[in-house]
Amino acid sequence: MSIAVIKEHIEITPGVCGGKPRIAGHRIRVQDIVVWHEQMGMSPDEILYHYPSITLSDIYAALAYYHDRPDEIRSAIEADAEFARQLKAQNPSLLQEKLKNRQHN
Repeated sequence: MSIAVIKEHIEITPGVCGGKPRIAGHRIRVQDIVVWHEQMGMSPDEILYHYPSITLSDIYAALAYYHDRPDEIRSAIEADAEFARQLKAQNPSLLQEKLKNRQHN
């Protein structure tokens, strides 16, 4: 797959999706496709089923982009996961607190 073909499907725009590579014209990031495919075990056809506004070519271009730059995309995935962990630690669930208090009463 040539870079020109990937550029038809993948774009990077400062200020959109944190400047991360994404499906052209959409807010679906390359790293989202990678997580769905590798961590959640979704096939490209399953991803397309859940996100019909993109094309199968978009999905394969995202996977090709990832395989050309695995360290970059893995770092972005881990950074988002770490951010989520920090956010969760700083903002405990109100439901969990209520359940904890209920158990102690």
